[in-house]
Amino acid sequence: MFHSPDFDLASYADFDTSAYARHTYNSWDDAGWRSLLVQGFDHSREAEYLPLPAVSDLHLVLCVAGSADVRMDTGAKPVRRRWVPGHLELMVPGRATSFSYRSATGWSTVQVHIPAPAVRRVTGALGGRPTDFEALSAGLGAGDPVVEQLLRSLPGAGDVGDLYAESAAAFLATHLLSRGGDERLPGPEHAAVRAGVAIMRERLAEPLTLAVIAAEVHLSVYHFVRVFREATGQTPHRYLTRLRIEEARRLLSATPLSIEQIARRCGFASPGALSSAFLRQTGVRPSAYRQNQVRPSAYRKN
Repeated sequence: MFHSPDFDLASYADFDTSAYARHTYNSWDDAGWRSLLVQGFDHSREAEYLPLPAVSDLHLVLCVAGSADVRMDTGAKPVRRRWVPGHLELMVPGRATSFSYRSATGWSTVQVHIPAPAVRRVTGALGGRPTDFEALSAGLGAGDPVVEQLLRSLPGAGDVGDLYAESAAAFLATHLLSRGGDERLPGPEHAAVRAGVAIMRERLAEPLTLAVIAAEVHLSVYHFVRVFREATGQTPHRYLTRLRIEEARRLLSATPLSIEQIARRCGFASPGALSSAFLRQTGVRPSAYRQNQVRPSAYRKN
């Protein structure tokens, strides 16, 4: 594997991940990139103690398949979260984190390291204001469609050279640090938004209402809509619909489930309701999307 002095990964050198995960992609080896490290992992179903050393890189983790009940410990109060496709974590630079997790079926992540020198260059270009990485990490827990889509696409970039990697690193750092300068929401409200998003992801099939979600995160409906929109740029209803359509797209591409079954799994009252929402979001009907995406022989077991 190629190692760049720009990356703070020396502490990983003696850390054997083979017992916990299988590499599916590594941009240093597979694309020859030097400006960005992108890795794909298929994780084991269970880990009792998985320590991640502290690094100065900006380390992003996106769950892309499967699900797991994850416990994260940074030395303060441990945090328990359910990771499902689309769940995004930013490891706070300079902070060691240990994980334990259980998954019923196995799960997969894409992980990106942006080297500290690139982050410092972007910080300087943005005026040199220090970033509150703790708040940034908390805010990303509510989701970020830009970061999610870019991380999903990077392993499939192909043989495009290091200029692509350097540009992607600069864009990601600029997007994240610009977001990190937004201090409109105090910590407890960030927590409420994160909790609301977690409820949406875990209960897509249920007939969720704003009143139910707001009550579970201990805010009024009005207050929840306001802080959610400030944190994500979308209303809770639009965000939930986007999550449901993303799951429907995955099921259409990866499974032979009927449109009616997919509608139920994604929280739509009927196949017609799914079809209308899908058309608004993607410009095509679910049946046309499936026909364009996969052949019947390409289905994987769900």
